Amino acid sequence: MSATTTSAPFSRAVVRAMQKLYPKELADNSWDNTGLLLEAPFDPSRRQSNTALLTIDLTKAVADEAIALNSSIVIAYHPIIFRGLKSLTLADTQQQSLLRLASHGISVYSPHTALDAAPGGLGDWLADIVTGTKTVHNGSEADAQLEPASNTKEDDDPFIEKKKRPTFTLQHHPSQPLLHFGKQPTPAEIPLTAPHKRETIKPQSPALASHPGAGMGRIVKFDQPQPLPTLLDRIGKGLNNPKGFPIAIPQEKAIVDIEIRSVGICAGSGSGLLNGLDVDLLFTGEMDHHSALAAIENGRVVISLFHSNSERGFLAEVMLWQLEEAVQEEWGKIRDEEKDNEALQDALADDDFEIAVSEIDRDPYGIVVLKSDADAA
Repeated sequence: MSATTTSAPFSRAVVRAMQKLYPKELADNSWDNTGLLLEAPFDPSRRQSNTALLTIDLTKAVADEAIALNSSIVIAYHPIIFRGLKSLTLADTQQQSLLRLASHGISVYSPHTALDAAPGGLGDWLADIVTGTKTVHNGSEADAQLEPASNTKEDDDPFIEKKKRPTFTLQHHPSQPLLHFGKQPTPAEIPLTAPHKRETIKPQSPALASHPGAGMGRIVKFDQPQPLPTLLDRIGKGLNNPKGFPIAIPQEKAIVDIEIRSVGICAGSGSGLLNGLDVDLLFTGEMDHHSALAAIENGRVVISLFHSNSERGFLAEVMLWQLEEAVQEEWGKIRDEEKDNEALQDALADDDFEIAVSEIDRDPYGIVVLKSDADAA
């Protein structure tokens, strides 16, 4: 009789917690692929630490990070498997990451659009940013200007023509916010809260009694019109001071002349959900060229943050704390259920665990800032 094959007990606790917080029923299952995408077998002789690593994209660098941390499971927001696979080989970089993680006993779970739709999920986080109601746990946002994650110098980069001017600096949005633990925010760091009403663009159907108000996208309707510069300030603070983000406005308008009464919100790629919405501002990760043109031709404003930069901050600011509480409960249940399983005694002995946010994960796009001769001198 062969031994029962199972995943690590801690991984199972994390999966239960994810399914409780962001049920698969909330995902757009007509095209999305959510849930446990890789279930790595548990080896008692070489067990992982009780660590879950949160990331938006599961790249080779993030896989290295998970292995270095001896993680039990990776929570990757974007599914690394979207379509059916006929083979798993090392020739494909994504499959290579999956195979490497499996060989180290590390599972992979993806919530994707279930996280978008959940009450208190990504849609509400972006709505909190634009309304100035975002909550930061255990500290406040850094008031210092963020340092660039990397610099591209023309002498070192073969893709930049060798000239003395201009100088290029490549800025990447950080994978985590800078937090000053124990420091109270100054008034200048706190965006003014805007009274508003909030609704879902595409309500969950059928509704889940456990998750009232779930659904894709959010619409914010302000009680009083908001100057666009005020919203830009809120968004900048809410995103922890990025170097910049794209904005499209009607050609006959200037930013200082525009007031916003309503906002349509969608994390990631918002063209499909936001097209045709009767609001003043479309707030999303990315929007295709022609949809953006149509929006400004109809007098609307578009703010796009780069696809995954509209999602990444949620991991450290909200999901980590939600998951810690849920895992605490599920880990206690697993330990109680398996207490008589002799093969798992060592794995169940440790009450402690860690939910970590990737320090490597970042959007593939950064912003190249051209410095003038005077700036470079």
